[in-house]
Amino acid sequence: MDGSIIKCLPGQRPPYVIVIGNEKGGTGKSTTALHLVVALLKLGYKVGAIDLDSRQGTLSHYLANRAAFADESDRPLPMPEHRCVERSDADARSTAEAEDKQHLRKACAELAHCDFLVIDTPGSDAFLSRLAHENADTLVTPLNDSFLDIDVLAQIDRRRREVLGPSRYCQMVWEQSNRRAVDGRAPIDWVVMRNRLTHIEARNKREIGALLTQLATRIGFRLAPGFGERVVFRELFLNGLTLLDLPEMAEGDGESAAPSHLAARQEIRMLLESIGLSATVSA
Repeated sequence: MDGSIIKCLPGQRPPYVIVIGNEKGGTGKSTTALHLVVALLKLGYKVGAIDLDSRQGTLSHYLANRAAFADESDRPLPMPEHRCVERSDADARSTAEAEDKQHLRKACAELAHCDFLVIDTPGSDAFLSRLAHENADTLVTPLNDSFLDIDVLAQIDRRRREVLGPSRYCQMVWEQSNRRAVDGRAPIDWVVMRNRLTHIEARNKREIGALLTQLATRIGFRLAPGFGERVVFRELFLNGLTLLDLPEMAEGDGESAAPSHLAARQEIRMLLESIGLSATVSA
């Protein structure tokens, strides 16, 4: 069964697909998605953004807030081409999955001229999410830096700090990567980013780091630094802004960017370097 969701014209280069995936809520998926979108736009690429979590619609709301802020403040902000894919409400599973695939393929066809597609997925196991994972060139999994969230990757004996086995989400990623291999496509490049890192070198932080390093080798993903714990993220959402917008906003108002904002912007650069997107595009 053909699981490809991108159909290009002969001679047309398909977009590079980045999927933001994690079956836990509250890990910063939509925040990560928008920051990657804006970072790529600022690098001069054509970017399409697809929201598969139509029920929550966080990425869609984020982009709507961004467009409204740009209009009200008369400040030009780079915007992606955006599509929100609604889940089928058909009762029969086969019919619902066929409709879901059709709707996602339509969205991808409309964005096939883009250099990148950034797809935000819901925090649950759903057919649309599995389909997106199968088509991910790079999968970015934001993970809160705590033992409570590591079980999205593996079953953990918390007392002994030992790995008992892979999680259901991990098995799903493997299955979708194997589907790509059957179709002759490259395996998923899986990147796990540690979010809400503190600047304090605590024992808990070291233990989590050691366990994630062990899991990276055993499961097959790469680790990347994510975003620190910053209240500013909640404030940015209301205006649809990212950390990458703040220094320019400050300069436009005749002010200098706050050190914390500059440090946060550096986190974005480090994430892009860890993912290796620039090298992928220039290859």
